[in-house]
Amino acid sequence: MSLYPFKFDPILKERLWGGTKLNTVLGKPITTDITGESWELSAVPGDISEVSNGALANTSLQALIDEYNEALLGKKVYERFGNEFPILIKFIDAKQDLSIQVHPNDALAKERHNSFGKTEMWYIMQADEGSELIVGFNKNVTKEEYQKHLDDNTVTDLMNYEKVTEGDTFFINTGKIHAIGAGIMLAEIQQTSDVTYRVYDFNRKDKEGNLRELHTEMALDAIDYEKKDDFKVAYSKEPNACGTMVDCPYFTTNYWNITETTVIEVKERDSFTIFMCTKGEATISSPAGSIEIKRGETVLLPANSETITIEGAVELLEVYIS
Repeated sequence: MSLYPFKFDPILKERLWGGTKLNTVLGKPITTDITGESWELSAVPGDISEVSNGALANTSLQALIDEYNEALLGKKVYERFGNEFPILIKFIDAKQDLSIQVHPNDALAKERHNSFGKTEMWYIMQADEGSELIVGFNKNVTKEEYQKHLDDNTVTDLMNYEKVTEGDTFFINTGKIHAIGAGIMLAEIQQTSDVTYRVYDFNRKDKEGNLRELHTEMALDAIDYEKKDDFKVAYSKEPNACGTMVDCPYFTTNYWNITETTVIEVKERDSFTIFMCTKGEATISSPAGSIEIKRGETVLLPANSETITIEGAVELLEVYIS
């Protein structure tokens, strides 16, 4: 079987803070008006993506990896991660503020949850006027000071708020306290992990009238209490050229603004390549086949693709393992 470019059925997640933009803006087949996440590419147990196109339609991502390993993932990626797919790709619609939260690093996540840590990045696709993110603290704090503000219900006084517009990009390393604010729709690229420590939820109740679980004690040793200005990502938006956004041990992400036919050489990459479409539409081709992509869709190209040709008027996030 020749490995061609793959699309996958979205895995839609109802969330207390979700809305309807995943349908009205991105065309996802949501069934509730509180749909917060579309998991585009996932190998998280219990939420494994299935192919939606071609001869391998209805095959799970995990089955693809088990069958084709290096041809799909790349030799160096397979040697590093084995049959565990290292990336989780999502679109997120926050109608309300998300909880303030933090993610543990690899060592802590392995020890406590036998999981990867959760380094992630956000690309703002749409933001209502005045929308904000919480990213880090607004000053250096001590663990004791942080705990006191939690106890006093004033922890938001310590948070750093960032107003956002379309195209803004943020790198959220493990340990950084954060939250997506109301009115924001974004693309999220992260390590394969579903480990989140929720530390403050604005005293909201779920549809059963219960306060959501907090992970106050577990978060204490995961938080970086220093104020750091290391999260806003600058990148080139030059047409038909690679604009590197994030290059970290867990993933590399590039921005492409395609206005004319562009060929990307990936033979030496030795990694799968993912494209998330944030605007427009295009045809993506490899020697094994072609596929259409439009806003809100995600495509996975196997590591043996060698060259990738993009034709159309489109803005893409390109993701792979360096």
